[in-house]
Amino acid sequence: MTRANHDEIDRLFHDYAASRKRSIRNRLVEEHTGFAHHLARRYANKGVADEDLRQVALLALVKAVERFDPDHGTAFTTFAGRTIEGELKRYFRDKSWVVSVPRSTKERHTAIRHATDALRTELGRAPTAREIATYLDITIDQVIEASATATAFSPVSLDTPLHDGQTAPAASSGVGTSDDLTPERAVERVMVDQLLQSLPERDAEIIRLRFFDEMTQSEIAEQIGISQMHVSRLLRRSLVLLKAQAGG
Repeated sequence: MTRANHDEIDRLFHDYAASRKRSIRNRLVEEHTGFAHHLARRYANKGVADEDLRQVALLALVKAVERFDPDHGTAFTTFAGRTIEGELKRYFRDKSWVVSVPRSTKERHTAIRHATDALRTELGRAPTAREIATYLDITIDQVIEASATATAFSPVSLDTPLHDGQTAPAASSGVGTSDDLTPERAVERVMVDQLLQSLPERDAEIIRLRFFDEMTQSEIAEQIGISQMHVSRLLRRSLVLLKAQAGG
């Protein structure tokens, strides 16, 4: 792709402000990806993987593009630089702060995770904070506090085993690793994580196996223990639901 000059970049920002087209947003992110990586390198050799830093910087760049007002009079690199560096500093601050979370809060967070899994199975959907609080006989504030403090920006490898022995889906299969995290995938990665939480656990797992692990419907059927036709029906239903929640 040929690099755009200053005037073309300015025109793209005005076009995006008027249309909010995803293709224009992604082009703007692509044009400034090198800038984001440059800022990420400033925080290298501080005990965090370079890939993680690039991912944080790229996601912050997407936010900056979406929020930038080309008529405000501020250069985009100035605006984006503050946004990206703010996210990187917050990443380090929260990562360090997580270590000092009280043991009682961490234990409560573990209980909340187990309760969430149990209620998801029982209800067929993600439980609310109130339902979790009732299940554990604690207050809603305690649920929110434990969820926020014990997991606040604590980066977990996508291959780290979960509490039930399963592993999180590998990023390299469906949404891309940090090294090939394109602007489109950076946004989709956040959206997918949020949207899948609205599905029943089995349906979300089928989506992950199909589009993250790139398994065939027959392979999924064998692993899940249902027919290939049932997998096909569940996939269609889940995709309709996800599309509706994503606004089409």
